[in-house]
Amino acid sequence: MSNTPTVVLVHGAFADASSYARVVTELLDDGTRVVVPAVPNRGLAGDAAYVASVVRQIEGPVLLVGHSYGGAVITVAGREDNVVGLVYLAAYVLDEGESLGELQGRFPDSPLAGALVYTPFPVAGSDEPGIDVSVDVTKFPEIFAADVDSALTRVLAVSQRPLAGAAFGEPAGSAAWKDRPAWGIVASADKAINPDVQRFGYERAQAKVTEVDSSHLVMHAHPAEVVRVIREALASVTR
Repeated sequence: MSNTPTVVLVHGAFADASSYARVVTELLDDGTRVVVPAVPNRGLAGDAAYVASVVRQIEGPVLLVGHSYGGAVITVAGREDNVVGLVYLAAYVLDEGESLGELQGRFPDSPLAGALVYTPFPVAGSDEPGIDVSVDVTKFPEIFAADVDSALTRVLAVSQRPLAGAAFGEPAGSAAWKDRPAWGIVASADKAINPDVQRFGYERAQAKVTEVDSSHLVMHAHPAEVVRVIREALASVTR
């Protein structure tokens, strides 16, 4: 197992590290080393720097896995020397210099666009508040997790980790997929990120693509398929 990469699972917006719970269980049962950091969700450069700092402290190779906004984060953080591969789950895959807003703007809006809630929060050292973006709790189940158990979805809806609005306009400082292998899962029933946004990014990154008839929270709805793709990526990059 010494040459098998550590899997670092990066969550996205409106979710947290617990969104990987079912995937983590399977990977740990395999004997795979797993790290699931809590992403600040304050801005792309800062979030990527935080994840990169986690990666740098891991001995040996790392396979980065990113869901949703976490895909943008691993695209930048994946430049760390010990990152050997990238796995995208219903994710944004940015090019260098491109922002989430720019990529999303090339495609029709998903239903998520009409369900976002904007809430001010204090910013230390500034008189101007920041803006947190979250999903309307009443619309969260249908848009984010239509095929996830309703008892769980009710909890997820009220425990969202918001994303600072500034993150949508912040350009990616680099694109790790340009010189690292990539895998991607398209959630074809996704109402949060247009599946065509996912397909476009994966094609550009020359990722090996799997399509799953899933809502946005593919890790909750189809953990076996997610684990299968991660295992495939691990087998490919293990030396």
